[in-house]
Amino acid sequence: MSLQTSSEIDIIKAATSKIDQVDFEKLTFGSVFTDHMLVCDFRNGAWEKPVIKPYEPFVLDPSAKVFHYGQAIFEGMKAYKTEDNSVWLFRPEENHLRMNKSAVRMCMPEVPESIFIDGLKELIRLDEAWVKNGKGNTLYIRPFMIAIGSGVIAQPSTQYRFCIILSPAKAYYSGDVKVLIADYYSRAANGGIGAAKAAGNYSGQFYPTQLAHNAGFQQIIWTDDATHTKLEECGTMNVFFRINDTLYTAPTSDRILDGITRKSLIDLAKREGINVDVRPVLVDELVEAAKNGSLKEIFGAGTAAVVNPIVGFQYKDEYFELPKLEKSYATDLKEKLTNIQYKLAEDTFGWTVKI
Repeated sequence: MSLQTSSEIDIIKAATSKIDQVDFEKLTFGSVFTDHMLVCDFRNGAWEKPVIKPYEPFVLDPSAKVFHYGQAIFEGMKAYKTEDNSVWLFRPEENHLRMNKSAVRMCMPEVPESIFIDGLKELIRLDEAWVKNGKGNTLYIRPFMIAIGSGVIAQPSTQYRFCIILSPAKAYYSGDVKVLIADYYSRAANGGIGAAKAAGNYSGQFYPTQLAHNAGFQQIIWTDDATHTKLEECGTMNVFFRINDTLYTAPTSDRILDGITRKSLIDLAKREGINVDVRPVLVDELVEAAKNGSLKEIFGAGTAAVVNPIVGFQYKDEYFELPKLEKSYATDLKEKLTNIQYKLAEDTFGWTVKI
């Protein structure tokens, strides 16, 4: 699709800020938003001029295709404020690339860098006061695109809206995380949209995850749709397994999201001399490792949670508690990754980008 873009951005500042109404010590993840948002529409085969404006609802026609055919994609990113009060992004080019891969898969227009990256930087500069100092404080960034063209005929929209909204954040999960290994429900299928950050991927998880919650588990480790023998993702995160001193994780595919935290942890682990094996991991293999004591850790990895250790898992009617380790890969890798993100350690990979 041929794109006509402009690097210029209109900025309409909010008359007053709501920042003084926010208790930054008691944030519920993704529930509080900053003063401004970026909005840019795609019409007549081209992207219009982006606008940064006060955060507010917008009006859509009831027949907008996002409501009827689910053309909706999003990304998840974070900004970090360092000890010298500068603000940094972590691998934003990877989010931009993945957003456009999702757009292609969902038959939506790709978003130019001048809108996604340049627009994001300008938005964060305007709302920089919302990025708080201190390790653990972040600004969660949610770029998303929806189909706004009207009409209920089953075909792609010709009009789209790209937005970026910002939310101050602390920890995503709290408390112990126990997981249930799926043996019936599936997250995604071969040839499907599992590798896209499409809204429907997540809504499709809600029901089986609610069943897991009712049974006392916080998340589900998804398995392949055909045989339910291969371990894939954990809830909304990629997942790692430590058996003895080797770290295993499933390869990306049509069913598994190419997580940016995932690939960063793989690179970090290799740098630290940890043996990493990217290959399909079988349920039977995990159960056997739990029984013979060689399973040391399971942890999820994603932008929101960063690294989230899992204390135990259940498969069918059998529950396995994981050992409590004084020094775990999960803790060590999370510390090393967040130190890079907060500029507390040298970024030898060139992952961080200053606002």
